[in-house]
Amino acid sequence: MQHNRYMKWFAVAATVGMLLILLGGALVTKTDSGLGCGRNWPDCNGSLIPKEITPAVLIEFSHRLVTGVVSISILALTVWTWRKLGHIREVKLLGFLAMFFLIAQALIGAAQVLWGQGDFILALHFGISLISFAAVLLLSMIVFEVDRKFDADNVFIGKKLRWHTIAVTIYSYLVVYTGALVRHTESSLICPDWPFCNNETPFAAFNNMYEWVQMGHRLAVLIFFIWIAYITWHAVKEYKNQRVIYFGWIIAFTIVILQVIAGMLVVLTKLNLTVALLHSLFISILFGLLCYMVMLVARSNYNEKNK
Repeated sequence: MQHNRYMKWFAVAATVGMLLILLGGALVTKTDSGLGCGRNWPDCNGSLIPKEITPAVLIEFSHRLVTGVVSISILALTVWTWRKLGHIREVKLLGFLAMFFLIAQALIGAAQVLWGQGDFILALHFGISLISFAAVLLLSMIVFEVDRKFDADNVFIGKKLRWHTIAVTIYSYLVVYTGALVRHTESSLICPDWPFCNNETPFAAFNNMYEWVQMGHRLAVLIFFIWIAYITWHAVKEYKNQRVIYFGWIIAFTIVILQVIAGMLVVLTKLNLTVALLHSLFISILFGLLCYMVMLVARSNYNEKNK
C-alpha cells in the first residue's frame, strides 16, 4: 500500500524546513548576525517580537522563527511515521536522531547567544544540525518508498564497499567540522589564492593558526575528493546491476565536484554570499546521500544474515 500522500507532502515540507535551518544558520554566521537579538533568548532584544528591525535582527529572528516552526513539524513527522511506519526497521531510530540533534543544535545556539562559546565549540553547531537534516531526509525517502523503486531491500554490498562507505561518511563529518571552523575563526580569506595559500610561494611555511585552519580544511577536502572518486570508480565497475549503488555514488561524485568548485569560488569571489550558501547546500545534500548509503550497508548486512 502506498503511503498517505499527505504524509509525503508533510515529509517534503519538514525536509525543506530542516534545510532552511541549515542555510539560515550559515547565513547568520556568514553575515555576522549572531547577536542581532542581543544577549536575549528566546526573546529578541527584550521583546517577543523585535521592535526595531535591522538586517542583523531580521536574519537572526527569522532563523529562530524558522527553527521553532520546523521543530514542531519534525516532531509531528516523527510521531506520524512511528505510528504508521514503525514496522520499518530504521524509522524509529531516524525519528529519534532527528529530534535529538535538532534540540542539541538549538541549545548550542541559545548558549552562544546567552553566554558565548569558543570557535571550536561553535563549529559543531552546523554539524549537529546536519545529522538532524540527514535523519529527516532519510525518513522522507522511506515515506516516498524510494527503496522499493530501486529495490534497495534486496541490495548486497561487498565488504570493501561497506568499509569505504562507513569510513568516508565519518570522515565527511571531519571535513564539515573543519569547514565550519574556517568560518567561525574568520579564516575564509586568510589565504588569498587557490589551491595554495599563496600560489607564488606554494610551499612556504604557514605564519599563523588561521592559515593552518584554512589549509587544513583544503587538505581534508582533497583527501575527501580523491576518496569519493575512488569509491565511485569501484561502484561503477562492480555494481552495474544494482542501480541504487551505481547511481548513488555517481551522484555523490557529481556533488563533491560542485562542492569543490563552490569552495574555490568562495575564495576567488571574496566570500560572495550566494556562493557561500551554495557551498553549505552542496555539503548538506552530500552528507544526506552518504548517510543513505550507510543505511543501505546496514540493509545489506541484514539481507546477508537472513538470506
